[in-house]
Amino acid sequence: QVQLVESGGGLVQTGGSLRLSCAASGRTIRGYGVAWFRQAPGEERMFVAAHSDGIITYYSDSVKGRFTISRDNAKNTIGLQMNSLKTEDTAVYSCAARPWTSAARLHDDYDYWGQGTQVTVSS
Repeated sequence: QVQLVESGGGLVQTGGSLRLSCAASGRTIRGYGVAWFRQAPGEERMFVAAHSDGIITYYSDSVKGRFTISRDNAKNTIGLQMNSLKTEDTAVYSCAARPWTSAARLHDDYDYWGQGTQVTVSS
């Protein structure tokens, strides 16, 4: 079992930056694919970024070039650096993990989820 806890959300103005962090416990994330998803009010949960247990990363078209996913297996953490934020990035952001080394874009592919952290971008 992996427990995930996100932090770093908050209120930021358009064009600003935030860094989200996800702390894993219960076991190491080594050997696990990890990802970030987000859900805006009234909308479905959407894929943001994923990182294999290696060097492969995937991004949604809407965040490519602005967001960077990272992982530190030694510290058991997953990060999401968000730059050039837009109002449409406002959502609850959740980290996720799956017990395979590969990354995936579908939320059904992930077994473990954090509670989420709110990110609000104001104009």
